[in-house]
Amino acid sequence: SSRSRSVMSDFILGLDVGTTSVKAVLLETGCRAVAASQALPTVSDLPDHSGIKVSAKEQDTGRIIDTLNRCIGLLPGDKLQRVRCVGLTGQMHGILLWRPESGKVSLITWQDGRCSSDFLSSLPKPDSHLSVSTGFGSATIFWYMKNKPEFLEDFTVAGTIQDYVVSMLCGLDGCVMTPQNAASWGFFNTSSNQWNENILKGAGFPLHLLPQCVPSGSLAGRTRSQWHGIPAGTPVGAALGDFQCSVYSCMSARTDAVLNISTSAQLTFAMPADFNPPDSPQPVSSISYFPYFDSMYLAVAASLNGGNVLATFVEMLTSWMRELGAELSDSCLYEKLIHCALNQQTSDLRVSPTILGERHNPLCLGHVTNISTSNLSLGHVIRALCRGVLDNITSMMPVGCLQQAGVSRIVGSGSALARNEVLRQEVEKAFPLQVVYGQNADSAVGVAMDSLGN
Repeated sequence: SSRSRSVMSDFILGLDVGTTSVKAVLLETGCRAVAASQALPTVSDLPDHSGIKVSAKEQDTGRIIDTLNRCIGLLPGDKLQRVRCVGLTGQMHGILLWRPESGKVSLITWQDGRCSSDFLSSLPKPDSHLSVSTGFGSATIFWYMKNKPEFLEDFTVAGTIQDYVVSMLCGLDGCVMTPQNAASWGFFNTSSNQWNENILKGAGFPLHLLPQCVPSGSLAGRTRSQWHGIPAGTPVGAALGDFQCSVYSCMSARTDAVLNISTSAQLTFAMPADFNPPDSPQPVSSISYFPYFDSMYLAVAASLNGGNVLATFVEMLTSWMRELGAELSDSCLYEKLIHCALNQQTSDLRVSPTILGERHNPLCLGHVTNISTSNLSLGHVIRALCRGVLDNITSMMPVGCLQQAGVSRIVGSGSALARNEVLRQEVEKAFPLQVVYGQNADSAVGVAMDSLGN
């Protein structure tokens, strides 16, 4: 039996704690193939009781952890016993505050809209090339300092939700964070890999809430006890950004650009190895530079408007129909809408779908133009809406900019692209480059692939 054991594979467990769902994958160490995967929706959004006009976005941490446990419980037990390393990724920018001894937690997501432009401009200027936006961990702490300072007194540790899961698994008292997540919080210098401690201290920021920074790709610790059959003492990587991991999972050549459309939308390519980002934030630039692996950067056009725009349209139609006494489930309606648009190959209707604004232009909202009596069908509207999502992202990162950088291929990924053929057709019209759809283009696979190196 020792001979048969020697040929049995080991596995890496990759976990993605996303905004709306969690995913777990088992990657075989030898051949890098996905041996098993599971995904479940978290349904964890909490009602907004803030009483202010701009929405607070909070989630039930307990429900997310329960879903994560259910998800891992659905993976094959014999394989879980042979997990060699655990890698975690998840939603960036947001903040989870906790107090280990009391078990008290509070998760405010990247979608939180409470920091107005005026409020953000009142904050100290960061020593970083990245601007700070509403929903960023550091901005959220500043908001609470000003508006509800007593709230922060309940907590001793802060990080992202994926950092929290790492801390729980390893039994850490504090929080360790990689530059990928730290940069997404704001007030972090990616060249020195340091928090802007002096700037934050001068503003009265609670420095004890800043996580300890460790390199991307390093280990945070080891599991303190057995977990779903995964042995105690299994190495756990410090959590990575879901964006970087999804790109890592499908950017197979340096000349690839990755277009991801899921809840939001991103278009990105890798900068040359010797690239250094600017010294200060460029708040009105639609392109940001995110820390990647091996001290490299990704050029990123990160749009707040992606699949969520289509979901909002479906919700709007569903509520209109309910008011008219007709019922149809969201998923059934979505399928019918896609079918209508597939029969309508082009449309002269123009939809600018930026209903959530954009980080570089928060006040720009959506609009529909060129409306005529002949383009009011659902087919026209959905076709124009899908095209609008693409027009918006290519206005942020023009095709010429990709070609100048030597990009020769677009790798499409993300749940909205996977389920929406109309969106895929519009991608192929928008780019005069080869378009391929990424095999397993997802963060859980990416973090498992990166963990293979640990």
